Amino acid sequence: MNKPFEIRWHGRGGQGAKTAALLFGDAAMATGKYIQAFPEYGPERMGAPIQAFNRLSDERIYIHSGIKNPNIVVVLDETLMKTQPVVAGLGKDGILLVNTKSAPEEIKKAYGLKDIKVYTIDASGISKEAIGKEIPNTPMLGALVRVSKILDFDNFIIDVTNKLKKKFRGREKLIDGNVKSIKRAYEEVI
Repeated sequence: MNKPFEIRWHGRGGQGAKTAALLFGDAAMATGKYIQAFPEYGPERMGAPIQAFNRLSDERIYIHSGIKNPNIVVVLDETLMKTQPVVAGLGKDGILLVNTKSAPEEIKKAYGLKDIKVYTIDASGISKEAIGKEIPNTPMLGALVRVSKILDFDNFIIDVTNKLKKKFRGREKLIDGNVKSIKRAYEEVI
């Protein structure tokens, strides 16, 4: 991975896109990669569209801007595909990962996508069952690790579990629910 590998996250305020990008970046950094993980938003409020980004490389990263030509686009809210240019700059070898109940073929047909790989996962449903509320960021992390093949899943789980234990100290049920949602999405992404 000489050239930075770039991921662009699309979500709404409150869905955890920023947190997911930070967790993914931290897990990549633990493997010795150089990383960037940052959001891009202004005076948004809960529910407003936001973007977050990851850059990963085996070498220092000197680029400090938003990502225009991502290798992967992660969409936490399918409705954004109707109002935001989520696939802009995604090349023909790119990957689109969408939180939806629809199959990849349905997404390709609905949005006229031909030359990219599309993966889908019902991250909202998984988070409702595993965590008790609809926050699709952690299930999307599990799906992202699976489709990107960048990080070792077992090491990823260890790193994220440790980060969640620090963030949600004393809230074991929430930690366990998030870890369960990551594992389940890793297995169920299509």
